[in-house]
Amino acid sequence: MPTSAADFAQFKPASDQSLLIYFTHQVTLDSHQHVTKLLRLLGSEPITGIRNLHPGYGSLLVVFDGRKLGHDELEAILRAYLDRLEDVPLPQPRQMEIPVCYGEEYGPDLHEVAEMHGLTDAQAVELHASATYVVYFLGFVPGFAYLGELPQSLATPRLPRPRPRVPRGSVGIAGRQTGVYPFPTPGGWRLLGRTPIAMFRPDRGDMSFLSIGDRVRFIPISRQQFAEMENA
Repeated sequence: MPTSAADFAQFKPASDQSLLIYFTHQVTLDSHQHVTKLLRLLGSEPITGIRNLHPGYGSLLVVFDGRKLGHDELEAILRAYLDRLEDVPLPQPRQMEIPVCYGEEYGPDLHEVAEMHGLTDAQAVELHASATYVVYFLGFVPGFAYLGELPQSLATPRLPRPRPRVPRGSVGIAGRQTGVYPFPTPGGWRLLGRTPIAMFRPDRGDMSFLSIGDRVRFIPISRQQFAEMENA
């Protein structure tokens, strides 16, 4: 039986100066914790030559300076780090709430998603807001958090053709993922609602509203509440 993350982690060169560490190809809380612990360990004990770290659901892409490290050398160092993951403490996750006005112009895909699953609009909203989601990683654009997992009974594929512009604050779903668009941007996720909360602000100390490991609940609000919060 595996005795440490190093026993089942897989390493794969992703380019001449990057190395990908896979813990799993599936979305699991265990793999997320492995990624988070490795990030914390590398943050507290950085390796000379590593330039950037890009976490995924169950993987970590390590970008390094090829003049200082090679793939085999870096893998050997990282395996020693993996042997110590069980001793890395994780902080108590933050409990975050995101208010959402669902449907109509705020969530133009809500009715279609509900019909696809034999639900009323209200049932689809209740399902989406019933789960506590984990922030697995941030990417795509600054402040965009990939949240999982959406209830299986609401899992829906992406749009066949992406929208050229998704409004800021739009709450979308794709597969068993959900997330909030921090900026107006093209996007193919199905939109259920919109939040007045700014998900990314460069004037804040923590520019992103959400961080890896946070637990997130979506709170349904009315159109009036949305307008009041947006104008506050």
